[in-house]
Amino acid sequence: MLSFLPPTPSDMMETLKTKFRQRRKALGYTQPELAFRSGVSLGSLKRFERFGQISLESLLKLALVLECLGEFGALCEVEEVMPDSIEDVL
Repeated sequence: MLSFLPPTPSDMMETLKTKFRQRRKALGYTQPELAFRSGVSLGSLKRFERFGQISLESLLKLALVLECLGEFGALCEVEEVMPDSIEDVL
């Protein structure tokens, strides 16, 4: 269904768990292998892939191993507002 509403936290959890699982599989990692490489417990990884629940620190550790940590740097960036005229600068 097409929605014009912004995503909810639940929507984002669902999206992230799906994307991370797809990325893990695309890179050829099993759950135990990714857990070991990232330092995230296997239980935490399974809970994340099943329910979308994970700590921020663990999510970032997974992102590092899955080579997508840099994308988190763009979150909540404040856009620099450029002045419209010289009067705005002065």
